[in-house]
Amino acid sequence: MPLTDSERGSLLRFARHTIAAHLAWRALPELAATGGLDRRGGAFVTLQVEQKLRGCIGYVETDRELIDVVRRCAISAATDDPRFPSMTSEELDRAALEISVLGPIERITDVASIVIGRHGLVVRHDERRGLLLPQVATAWAWGRETFLAQTCLKAGLPASAWQQGAEIFAFEAEVFGEDGLSSSL
Repeated sequence: MPLTDSERGSLLRFARHTIAAHLAWRALPELAATGGLDRRGGAFVTLQVEQKLRGCIGYVETDRELIDVVRRCAISAATDDPRFPSMTSEELDRAALEISVLGPIERITDVASIVIGRHGLVVRHDERRGLLLPQVATAWAWGRETFLAQTCLKAGLPASAWQQGAEIFAFEAEVFGEDGLSSSL
């Protein structure tokens, strides 16, 4: 079940207030797990400043409550993404937040079933795993094969690993953000 607009807004405000409280060393806010928020699942929190990536951290397992996942991912996206230094309160004021609530991750055997803009991908081989959200392929105007190759590269694998025995998984995500980005599922 997709989240309502009200639940999406509550989750976005919760993520922003959580980051602000963490950066200011204040007690973290709480959010009641009611309605569509009362579920377990994976999610990613993405931060952008001036339309440039500033942090993105996610959790794909389904063993935690969605609110807890968003809390942890929001803090980590702001302070623990290894690509960026920890965010400051001033940067947070200029940041736009986006949340991707993940649907089930399912193994696929026919890459022709991958729909750009609808599916995110996970590629796994041995101990390596790479994940790209559905909106990444759309943002970069990638076709299916480029999306697969880039997901392999994200895993630290050769770009052709998807053709050479790597497992491929697809998922859908409900994506929503503060800047009015449309939702997909």
